[in-house]
Amino acid sequence: MRYAYTVTQTRRLEEAAFAVVGDAALMQRAAHGLSISAADLLLRTHGGVYGARVLILVGPGNNGGDALYAGQRLARRGCAVTAVQALGRPHEAGLAALRGAGGRFIDGESLAEHDLTDVDLIIDGVLGIGGRPGLPDDLAALVAGAAGSEIPIVAVDLPSGVDTDTGQAPAGSVQAIRTVTFGGYKPCHLIEPAASRAGEVEVVDIGLDPSHTVPALASWEAADVAAHWPLPGPTSDKYARGVVGIDTGSTAYSGAGVLSTFGAVYGGAGMVRFLGASGSAEIIGRELPNVVFSEGRVQSWLVGSGWGDRADGDDVIAGLVDEGLPLVIDADGLAHLPDRLPGTTLLTPHAGELARLLGVERAEVTADPVAAVRRAADETGATVLLKGATQLVATPGTETVEVAVPGPAWTGQAGSGDVLGGLCAAVLAAGVGARTAAVLGASLQAMAAARFPGPIPPQDLARHCAVVIGEFRAPDQASAGRPGAGSRR
Repeated sequence: MRYAYTVTQTRRLEEAAFAVVGDAALMQRAAHGLSISAADLLLRTHGGVYGARVLILVGPGNNGGDALYAGQRLARRGCAVTAVQALGRPHEAGLAALRGAGGRFIDGESLAEHDLTDVDLIIDGVLGIGGRPGLPDDLAALVAGAAGSEIPIVAVDLPSGVDTDTGQAPAGSVQAIRTVTFGGYKPCHLIEPAASRAGEVEVVDIGLDPSHTVPALASWEAADVAAHWPLPGPTSDKYARGVVGIDTGSTAYSGAGVLSTFGAVYGGAGMVRFLGASGSAEIIGRELPNVVFSEGRVQSWLVGSGWGDRADGDDVIAGLVDEGLPLVIDADGLAHLPDRLPGTTLLTPHAGELARLLGVERAEVTADPVAAVRRAADETGATVLLKGATQLVATPGTETVEVAVPGPAWTGQAGSGDVLGGLCAAVLAAGVGARTAAVLGASLQAMAAARFPGPIPPQDLARHCAVVIGEFRAPDQASAGRPGAGSRR
């Protein structure tokens, strides 16, 4: 699990550390870690550190100081280091240290025309967590020139130009091959589109103590998904694994009914009862003969996918809410919500649907998705999974927003959301809470897409989800599966 902290939280952590060791000590720790990472990258891309040409883009404040002190260390190792005044006044002590080690400093006049010939590495020390999104035109032009010349960039703390807390990345912001951040992740390292601009993120321990701070984000990794997946035990039957009831699809959108059922079946449900559109049922009967088409015992429900304009939508959802079982409401079902929902309910909107739910423009949701998903959870009472390039999960009254394992862009296709609803419903039926079920379902789909890359249609990706689940092993099961485990010969 990776945890991220906002600008406000990070500043408080830094202030606490300053009070113990002083800001100069923290800057030296940061510079040391940055210089080691930069040297490692030079070894990979240039073949060595000695003789490499390093260009530092320097801004005001501590990020610029970190970069200058790192430049001092690289110059002592034989690098030809040049610092360029990209923005504001440079850190005076850091600049003096760089010059004392033989580094050069030039002002920022004609920045866009700066000669990048023979530059082996750029260190982006322009803007830190307090910087505003975007870059001045001349600096953006220089950054674009570096990208055109395929010069690797190491960002200090975060790529200059991105928004720290929202993850927005205006045109012209830095595209780094690696970001070296200090003390902990920031939201921009985990939220698209800024996360892609950060490249590989390396966290350097400088002595911050977040143990008493509730993180803004908790980003799941593949190992976390495997550890939390509800694997059946040796005595599990179909009811222990969970029975999913599905009411999805319509005459116009029969595929939604089919795909949501695929998600539940290949997500590991012990049984699936399909009670949706007849056109969907005909296809499901041919493709999935294990699905049941009669009413009976269920342990979770999935509704809304492909409903279209359904006249009885309010009554259907109100009845299921009164029933009290875990419930996934997707797509068209989101137009039929009561004023307040129980915490066992999971809503799965994309950005446009969430905007309609909140009564705002889509741009407001995409500008700050963490705030939007948190607000939706608080206002509806339900757990909310915001689908998209970064999939976020929030529950009412909880500060930390969960981030699902990211996947390739191929998953962004019609029908993927229908499958995801089925995956989440299967996990809910197995007894997992709505918050964790949402993260598991979204992560599983992303992991399957990464494992089987390419433009795979959602129904086939659902099948691949079962393969990924099959590779999850509880520690005792993994041990039991090894030759000779549990016996002596």
